[in-house]
Amino acid sequence: MTGSNKGISNIPINLRVYSPNVLNLTLVDLPGMTKVPVGDQPPDIEQQIRSMLFTFVKRDNCLILAVTPANQDLANSDALKISKEVDPEGMRTIGVITKLDLMDEGTDARDILENKLLPLRRGYIGVVNRSQKDIDGRKDIKAALSAERKFFLAHPSYRHMADRLGTPYLQRVLNQQLTNHIRDTLPGLRDKLQKQLLTLEKDVEQFKYFRPDDPAIKTKAMLQMIQQLQSDFERTIEGSGSAQINTNELSGGAKINRLFHERFPFEIVKMEIDEKELRREIAFAIRNIHGIRVGLFTPDMAFEAIVKKQIARLKEPSLKCTDLVVNELSNVVRICTDKMSRYPRLREETERIITSYIRNREQMCKEQLILLVECELAYMNTNHEDFIGFANAQQSSDNSNKTHKLGNQVIRKGWMCIHNLGIMKGGSRDYWFVLMSENISWFKDEEEREKKYMLPLDGLKIKDVEQGFMSRRHTFALFNPEGRNVYKDYKQLELSCETQDDVDSWKASFLRAGVYPEKSSDVSNSDESSTESTTSMDPVLERQVETIRNLVDSYMKIVTKSCRDLVPKIIMHLIINNSKDFINGELLAHLYASGDQSQMMEESAEEAVKREEMMRMYQACKEALRIIGDVSMATVTTPVPPPVKNDWLASSLDNPRLSPPSPGGAGRRGVPSNPTPANAASRAPPPPPASGRPAPAIPNRPGPEQGRQPPAPPGRPGGQGLPPPLIPSRPVNLVAAPRMQNRLHFQRN
Repeated sequence: MTGSNKGISNIPINLRVYSPNVLNLTLVDLPGMTKVPVGDQPPDIEQQIRSMLFTFVKRDNCLILAVTPANQDLANSDALKISKEVDPEGMRTIGVITKLDLMDEGTDARDILENKLLPLRRGYIGVVNRSQKDIDGRKDIKAALSAERKFFLAHPSYRHMADRLGTPYLQRVLNQQLTNHIRDTLPGLRDKLQKQLLTLEKDVEQFKYFRPDDPAIKTKAMLQMIQQLQSDFERTIEGSGSAQINTNELSGGAKINRLFHERFPFEIVKMEIDEKELRREIAFAIRNIHGIRVGLFTPDMAFEAIVKKQIARLKEPSLKCTDLVVNELSNVVRICTDKMSRYPRLREETERIITSYIRNREQMCKEQLILLVECELAYMNTNHEDFIGFANAQQSSDNSNKTHKLGNQVIRKGWMCIHNLGIMKGGSRDYWFVLMSENISWFKDEEEREKKYMLPLDGLKIKDVEQGFMSRRHTFALFNPEGRNVYKDYKQLELSCETQDDVDSWKASFLRAGVYPEKSSDVSNSDESSTESTTSMDPVLERQVETIRNLVDSYMKIVTKSCRDLVPKIIMHLIINNSKDFINGELLAHLYASGDQSQMMEESAEEAVKREEMMRMYQACKEALRIIGDVSMATVTTPVPPPVKNDWLASSLDNPRLSPPSPGGAGRRGVPSNPTPANAASRAPPPPPASGRPAPAIPNRPGPEQGRQPPAPPGRPGGQGLPPPLIPSRPVNLVAAPRMQNRLHFQRN
């Protein structure tokens, strides 16, 4: 895996050692920093090793052993540099000095071990390991520890602190520091686990009692799925509110409501009558009815023939409205069945049954709408209270299309692109539009703080504009039929949206504001010669055509008003309400009749894996919280050492021997911590010096008996012969960088 010559790999090699004489440590040995690649090592070897180191040492719940040889300049230590990057406060770093027996004669590491040179918050511990010759000669570990002890006792620079040096002392320090670290990290770990457990409980509620082989559980799950579908469908249509409400676009009942009250009226208005063509048809109808005779009176049969032709045109927008509603209902069903994704067969069968029912009701609805149009065609009710009748037919109805507006109300807001900006401004730009019943304004953004322009809508109309050669946007324009400028020096204001559906929706909103689509008569209103060349009407015929025209307009208003009212009601009754009743009452019976329920309730492979993983995480969180609750908080702990001035890159000190001792100085016993005795804990520390250097720690007060036994180090509270303190039973990482990284698995003694 690593090649044949000094290659590397980030895959660990696991080796487990069982012995009654070792601590419960998992020691992960990390490689040292390599600057120049050798052998099979890649060119970016330094970056790869650095990334590997940071994977372990950056974790907040691990301790770092920064191992540095004594014969190397401490300021150049890669271990201390990396530790400083991930642990700037020094809360997790313990220094270890090796190869003390290999230093040049006349030199020692006393300043380092007394924590005076580049001080660490937790201080340094010196060790002497076996040499390669000792390892090759199979020197016994006990003999090596004995030789290490003799070295420190015999060395003049180290004998005064020999009890705080050596491998056994390092073991006891790690024991105690990990105990402290576990106690410090347990509250945060417990909170994190409790939050994760609460999050998982919501997700696993449906999985908690799930048994894939139990048919009763499958039946219960199927009933719950159908009940959820019924609730979601009704909420989506009725708009009673839901936590999963769509905040990006209209959907469900809201979109159907827009189809009924904006899109459908717009489709009716889009089939506006061609005025010139209509008058020509009326003239031909009157002449054909009169035949060879000269008609003195206006024939009512011409009115009936023309009206029937116009009423028949209402069939197309009514059927189109039905198609749009059915499409939206299909989308609602698809969204509501998303929660059945665990059971793909159940979802597929449910969608098939509901969609088939909706399509069946769609066909019935279209038949009823066609019947409605045929009923309108069957009888012309000229006695309708809103029909003007022949008596008033000759009066001009020029203002009949004007709508009565109730104040300047907001109709719609949204983004559109303006194309009348000129080349210097990019030709087009998106603006936030606010359409009101009397004007339309646009702003720079949705907050509507900077108004760019306000355009009155009085007298304006809408027309379609052809798309540009490379443009994908759908464009329409506002213009004045009288040819006046609409926006600055432009005869029309060109607007565009990304989809045709958005354009149609905006057009329907403009319709509510009284801005109607362009009629074909508006385009060629001045071209009168074609009609004159086709037929020259005498004054009597012109009067009769005008009379019939007014009658047709009056009656079509009645029929259109009735159609706009009845078509949504028919669709609502025959499709939407019936579909809702079917889902609530008959869907379950159809599912039971469609096939084997056990096969229908088979989980998808992805959902089975997801369920098992979620349940595993849920049980792991519960077990972790139980274990944390069992951990004894009565373990012996030591206070965290106070912070020290930590200039990792300091090249030298004025006089290291005379520098003020740090909290891990010569008087320290046991763990690197504040050596102040318990009876002096309430004593205030001296004020810091003005030089900015770290304040010296309060030294231990020497006792009256200079030769008495030194106090026991932490981890051995009762003296050398007593067992170590109780250790919590859950793993916390201990990292040695760059040579060692340790993950500790503690168990109760």
